[in-house]
Amino acid sequence: MIDAGHIDYKAEVARKGIHLTSLSIPVIYYFIERDLALAILVPVTLAFLTVDLLRYYHQPTATLFYTIFRFMLRKHEQDHSVKRLNGATNVLIAATLCVLVFPKLIVLTAFPILIISDSAAALIGRQFGRHPFMGKSIEGSLAFFLSGLAVVFFTPKAGFGTAEYLIGGAAALVGTIAEAGSWKVDDNLSIPLSVGAVMWGLYLLIYPTADLFAVAIH
Repeated sequence: MIDAGHIDYKAEVARKGIHLTSLSIPVIYYFIERDLALAILVPVTLAFLTVDLLRYYHQPTATLFYTIFRFMLRKHEQDHSVKRLNGATNVLIAATLCVLVFPKLIVLTAFPILIISDSAAALIGRQFGRHPFMGKSIEGSLAFFLSGLAVVFFTPKAGFGTAEYLIGGAAALVGTIAEAGSWKVDDNLSIPLSVGAVMWGLYLLIYPTADLFAVAIH
């Protein structure tokens, strides 16, 4: 007999493997200016959004789309009654919004937390999750938080001091809650936006005179 749970987990591993390729966004953004990043992200995001919406209303598009991408999609992403955007489109929307709204310093932490920690939470939670926490599991949420701390440790800083790591840690905790909760907003959006907002707010609180749009990234 085929183990459906094993198949679902293999599909999740495949999805998260593809999800991790989105790390190319912050890596590339590290080396280029904000305007160039937006010049790349905006048309790509609009293209993905157009196709993602068109599949609900144009049968030839739907046929081609599902032939290529069905293995990546969760059930709710294929439900034509609710017309949800798929994960890749939400990731691109999140990247565009983060680059548009936040200083580069914050994007280079918030977006990797989405990609790395969300993947860790999904894979650990599905395989080892035994204890419920909000809408997910303690095991998955712990994987999210610990991997988020690792991201904070390795991502660039403004050079202001130790408090920057505490700012990142607090933001990783908020991201953990955003991922674990059963919100109506897709977590590909809620995680980086909440992490970015908390980081920016804490920078303004602790370093009120710092212009994060102007600081050099170390």
